[in-house]
Amino acid sequence: MSTQAPAPLADINVTPLIDVLLVLLIVFLLIAPLGRGRLDAGLPQPAPRDQRPSDKDVPTLRVLAEGYSLDGQPAASLADVEARLRERLAGKAAPRVMVQAGARVAYGRVVAALDAAEGAGATAALLPRLEP
Repeated sequence: MSTQAPAPLADINVTPLIDVLLVLLIVFLLIAPLGRGRLDAGLPQPAPRDQRPSDKDVPTLRVLAEGYSLDGQPAASLADVEARLRERLAGKAAPRVMVQAGARVAYGRVVAALDAAEGAGATAALLPRLEP
């Protein structure tokens, strides 16, 4: 007979763990079909083509080396441009102004023209440069 103590068993009992996992799997399988609802996003629809402003309705402000031009008519100063834009854009829902600069115009003058257009209550957008 030996006098040594028996070695302890170090096995992990995984049966309760498997039982819990199977119960969770069944619960998720039962709940999953209930969660498939529709999501109403409510995206905005574009305006119909007949209500969109045409390019003729959008004024074009040109910043040239010799001065400013609004729709081909010369303007004396930015204050004159802003006053003429206020008159032209009065009563429009979403007024826009296109700003186009000459190739050799200083950046500060273009920014001042954008500020004048926005001061008149319009959203200003830049067009590509004029050819030199």
